[in-house]
This record gives sequence, C-alpha cells and structure tokens, in this order.
Amino acid sequence: MASSHFKSTISLQSIPEVEQTFEPSGAHGADIRFHGVVRGLENGRPIRGIDYACYPAMAEKTLREIGEALVAEGPPHRAQVHHRLGFVATGEASIIIRVQTPHSADGFELCREYLRRIKETVPIWKHPVFEE
Repeated sequence: MASSHFKSTISLQSIPEVEQTFEPSGAHGADIRFHGVVRGLENGRPIRGIDYACYPAMAEKTLREIGEALVAEGPPHRAQVHHRLGFVATGEASIIIRVQTPHSADGFELCREYLRRIKETVPIWKHPVFEE
C-alpha cells in the first residue's frame, strides 16, 4: 500500500527535530534529502523570515494525494515530507523532502517532482516578514 511508502507532516516542528525521526532503510542505495531554506530576500526586499499558514485538513489531504500518486506512478521508493508552519527565520529550512531509492538518479528526479507538485498544489500560504 502507498501509505507505507510515504509519510508527511505539516506542523510547527523544526526540520532538525523531524529529521531525527527518519527511519533508516537498508534496501535503498540512495537517500536524497532536500532542505528548502528561507532566503534573505523576497521580491528584492530583505526579510527576517516567512510566516507559513494553511488550512490543515486540506493541506494534509493534498500532500497525501501527491505521495500516493508518486508512489504509484514512479519507480520504487520511500518518501517523507515535512513542511513547517508558523514563523521560519531567514536561513532556516521550511521544508524537507526525503526520498530513498535503489538508485540515485531516480531519487533526484523524484525529489524534484515532489517539490514541484507541493509548490503547485498544496495550500500552504507564505507571508514574508520584512525587515523594518
């Protein structure tokens, strides 16, 4: 079943806290991790960070659908995604995508596709907090 190969969370929990809970896998030769880090500029203006918000039920459902689709469509893999909510300071990660595959090329492509679909469809709203 797809759910055993995909896990996702959306919460205030930091990326380092979530990453400590990742389970090892001896079946996969590639373990790709993407950290999406808050940049210091938004539309050319300096920011202190970004405040993320969502409608949890809808965001979690959409994220789960992405995972189920990619597990069904893609090469064999396991994946875990965590997106932070609340204020995330410049230089800190707001999202982590972890993909485990037998081969690295598949892992990189899947990671890219997870990120593309998340950005395009998951209703998580960002509100930049600009420097004064």
